Amino acid sequence: MEQGRKVAIDIGKANIFAVVIMIVSAVVLMVPFFFIWGGRKPAMEILGTKAQWLVALVAMFVGIVVHELIHGATWACYAKSGWKSISFGVMWKLLTPYCHCDEPLHIRGYMMGAMMPCVILGIAPSIIALCVGCLPLLAWGIFFISAAAGDIWMTWLLTKEDPKSMVLDHPSEAGFYIIEGQEITQNTNDV
Repeated sequence: MEQGRKVAIDIGKANIFAVVIMIVSAVVLMVPFFFIWGGRKPAMEILGTKAQWLVALVAMFVGIVVHELIHGATWACYAKSGWKSISFGVMWKLLTPYCHCDEPLHIRGYMMGAMMPCVILGIAPSIIALCVGCLPLLAWGIFFISAAAGDIWMTWLLTKEDPKSMVLDHPSEAGFYIIEGQEITQNTNDV
């Protein structure tokens, strides 16, 4: 099967996008947080203890690896070969871990795998933090929403594609190949 049309994002622009996402999510989440909890709890309880902040900081480093594992677990659910199609590594120049799926996925499955770390590590903890009034947990959520900036960007790019197409993860860049629906049908008919 041919690789298809390449779609990639610029890492420099993705980092700027991550800062924008962090600022926007901080404003969107912290304003209601302090509105809800500002008068209900003592300030020191809202701000959190040193131990809570230390746990959140250490957990962020662990969460970076978990972020990639979540990509892999989700994509493995959509890949015909399951975990055999998933690999992990580190881009040493950027000190960035990555997850790669080496078989084409339907756009919906790829998007699910791309966004699941944002949902599990970013959005869900942020909602819990709003419900219980824990600022260190909210900071954790905001960090992981912004850590998913590249995933959010790639998912947005995929919304513009034909849903019948397949997506093949790019093995060495932040991006993917789009394999058009007709190419898939022709290739499967050739077998």
